[in-house]
Amino acid sequence: MNEIYLAIRRFLHYRFSLHEDNAEESDTIESIRKNVEFKGANLWTLIFAIFIASIGLNVNSTAVIIGAMLISPLMGPIMGVGLGIGINDFELVKKAVRNLAIATVISVITSTLYFWITPLHDASSELLARTSPSIWDVFIAGFGGLAGIIAATRKEKSNTIPGVAIATALMPPLCTAGYGLASGNIYFFMGAMYLYFINSIFICVATYLIVRYLNFHKKEFEDKAYEKRVRRYILIIVLVTAAPSVYLAYRIVDRSIFENNARAFIDKELSYANTQVITRNYKYSRKGNEIDLLLLGKELTAQQIDSLKKKLPAYKLNRTRLNIRQGLNAKNELDFSQIKASILEAVYQKDSTAKKANAYQSINMPIPELNKELRLLYPSLSAYSINHIEIKHMDTSKRDTLTLALMTFKTTIPAAERLRLERWLKTRLKSDSLKVLLND
Repeated sequence: MNEIYLAIRRFLHYRFSLHEDNAEESDTIESIRKNVEFKGANLWTLIFAIFIASIGLNVNSTAVIIGAMLISPLMGPIMGVGLGIGINDFELVKKAVRNLAIATVISVITSTLYFWITPLHDASSELLARTSPSIWDVFIAGFGGLAGIIAATRKEKSNTIPGVAIATALMPPLCTAGYGLASGNIYFFMGAMYLYFINSIFICVATYLIVRYLNFHKKEFEDKAYEKRVRRYILIIVLVTAAPSVYLAYRIVDRSIFENNARAFIDKELSYANTQVITRNYKYSRKGNEIDLLLLGKELTAQQIDSLKKKLPAYKLNRTRLNIRQGLNAKNELDFSQIKASILEAVYQKDSTAKKANAYQSINMPIPELNKELRLLYPSLSAYSINHIEIKHMDTSKRDTLTLALMTFKTTIPAAERLRLERWLKTRLKSDSLKVLLND
């Protein structure tokens, strides 16, 4: 039994040891220290990379954004902070934090300038994706940081660090923050900076963990009192930076779990033959969560709604309020009765033959989930419905498909904003035949 244990241990050590092909400690420290400083070529490279990333986000080009991230030198000071904490080099920590702050401010100013002068002001899907972090961003930053510092400690450098720069995506959130400032949208700015903060913290923590695992020598001081004070300062820095990130990570995990449970509840429990969930909003709060649904079709009875509410605990939604809005008031029924009938006909159309299935293929194309994007772009939007409608020509057998979007706003929006909404929906849904009807 002991021989089996030793054999397994030797196998694991051979396969997973980080001490093989390990660069000299001094070389690793010097390499990271060089990349901490932001001046001259490094600073100009950062500015140009920010411009490239901003253009990529503006035109919604993933390839351009990836190219900008490959150029970006932002990883240097973040890894410098983790290294400095790991080896008790307080001077390196202060230098790295100072340079990271400078790089961050310059990046935001540069992207704000670009988005202020660009003629393209619509928020692309690439921009919107950087405004609301999820638990996956925490995992990506943590694992990416581990991969980055491991690559930095090797004798032979690989393409790992550029890959980490792409995966952790430090630059796009800064550009999105600039867009938020240029457009006056504080929610975009805060959400993007929140994502940037998460990425930076977890890369720093990952660097610290690997440095300590590899037993890098800690800096010693002749003055023991000064050494004790420095260690205390470093501990305070670690706690001040780690504590908020742990709390934020917990909130992200808790929110993701709530939204996943809510989606499972809706998909399984609200599958009625003549009733469709048009919009679904998940409101996460410390005081209590809420699921807000807008239904179209046959109205649910009070008994059915009460039964749904009793099923919430089965999906771990104990402190969740279910709010169901269904039916239309008299004014809406007068204005939209024909439209509602057409939508129901398109949604619940059942094809009996393969020929019909091909004919209605465009009608059955799935509509992407737009709740988060529309909520960020149009806070006054209270409800919406998007469906493919079949258009039958009376004099011929020709059939066309129209994408119809019904939008209900809390306040009246100007004509220019309506045209902007229609252009954004056409681009987002990739539909040339789209009609927007407003109910404000």
